[in-house]
Amino acid sequence: MKRYLTVILFAVSILIIYIGAKLQIYWSGILAWGLALVCLIFAVHYSKYIPNEKASKKKKKEI
Repeated sequence: MKRYLTVILFAVSILIIYIGAKLQIYWSGILAWGLALVCLIFAVHYSKYIPNEKASKKKKKEI
């Protein structure tokens, strides 16, 4: 599940920016970009859980 969080958080950040751009409320743009930045930071953090196919193939060959 953790490897899917990168894609989910990336999509959430796009959605936040889109909604923040459509709202014409004072400070909504700054808030939207701030929340999107936080989501992207978490997406980068969870991208380390994406499996490396080359490494997993080497481990299978060794066993």
